[in-house]
Amino acid sequence: MSQEVRGIIAKSKGEPVSMETIVIPDPGPGEVVVAIQACGVCHTDLHYREGGINDDFPFLLGHEAAGLVESVGDGVTEVAPGDYVILNWRAVCGDCRACRRGEPQYCFDTHNATQKMTLTDGTELSPALGIGAFCDKTLVAAGQCTKVDSAAPATAAGLLGCGVMAGLGAVINTAEVTRGQSVAVFGCGGVGNAAIAGASLAGASTIIGIDIDDRKLEWAKGFGATHVCNSKETDPVEFVKSVTNGFGADVCIEAIGNPAVYKQAFEARDLAGTVVLVGVPRPEDMIELPFIELFGRGGSLKSSWYGDCLPSRDFPMLIDLYLQGRLDLDGFVSETIGLGDVEEAFHKMERGEVLRSVVVL
Repeated sequence: MSQEVRGIIAKSKGEPVSMETIVIPDPGPGEVVVAIQACGVCHTDLHYREGGINDDFPFLLGHEAAGLVESVGDGVTEVAPGDYVILNWRAVCGDCRACRRGEPQYCFDTHNATQKMTLTDGTELSPALGIGAFCDKTLVAAGQCTKVDSAAPATAAGLLGCGVMAGLGAVINTAEVTRGQSVAVFGCGGVGNAAIAGASLAGASTIIGIDIDDRKLEWAKGFGATHVCNSKETDPVEFVKSVTNGFGADVCIEAIGNPAVYKQAFEARDLAGTVVLVGVPRPEDMIELPFIELFGRGGSLKSSWYGDCLPSRDFPMLIDLYLQGRLDLDGFVSETIGLGDVEEAFHKMERGEVLRSVVVL
C-alpha cells in the first residue's frame, strides 16, 4: 500500500524549494523503500533547482543519504528490511560494455527505480540522481543500496553517497596516488577537502590546498594539507612549483569545474604528471590549451566520474576506515538541520560558509 511522507520539491527553475506531501508506492520488482536518516545538501541539488541538469521539473531533491531499508520488492536479494545502507547513484547493470570488460565503476547503463514517486495530485516527480532523499522515505532500485556497518552515524556515512566519495575517489581511484607523491588540490570545498583527505590516506608526502577563501584553507589543513595557497594573493602555479623543488605536482586535482582554474592545474603539473577534473563544469564552458604543451608535458589528463567508485567495494572499506579513526567524515559536517531548512542551506553553501549541511530526519 502506498504511503505519504514529507519531501523537498523544486517546482520550477530558480524558485525556492518547498516541503510537499510525497506519495511513495510499495516497492515493485527490484525496488526498495528506504527510511532516510540523514542526507547531505550537495551542490548538485542546487544545480537541479537552478535548471542546470535538465528541465524535468518538479524535482524531488536530495541524494547524499543513508538510512534503513524498510521494505523490498520481488527478486531483491542484495538487501533486506532493517539493513543499514548508503544510497548511491551508480547501480551497475552488469551487462553494458564497461561491465562486461570488468570495469563496472564505469557502468554506462546504471538504473533507478521503475515506478514514480508523485505529489498527491498524481504529478510525477524526478528524483535527483535517481534517488530523491530530502524526504522521510524514498523509492530506489535495490542496486542503489550499499549495506555498511551500522556503527557509523548516518550524518557521516551518507556523505559517501556523493561529494566525499567524488573527492576521495578522484585521488585514490582515478589518479591512483601512491606513497611519496605530491598532490595539489584546486578548490577546497567539500569535494576538494575530500581529495586532500584521500591524498593523506594514500601517503602523499606533499599535499597543497588552493582556494580564494582562507576559511576553506584552514579546513584543508585539518584534512591533511601540508601547504596552502590563497590564489587571490599568490600565483598558485608558482606556489605549487615553489614547494615541489621547482618541478610542479605529480598530481593536480581540479575540484571546481572552472576553465581558468583547470588551466592553472595543468600548468602546475610536473612532467609526466596527472591532472584530474572532478569539479563539474557548466555546459557552455570551453577551454583552450597550447597543443604543444599537451605533447610536451606528457602524462595524462583525466576526468573522474563519482570518484570512479564502485559502491559495493568502496563504501564498506571507507566506513571501516572511518570507524578506525583514519578518515574524518565527521569533519565534513558543518551543521545538522531539519528538512525545512534546505533552502537556507543552499544560501549558506553559495556563501561558502559550510562544507556540508546535513538534513537529519
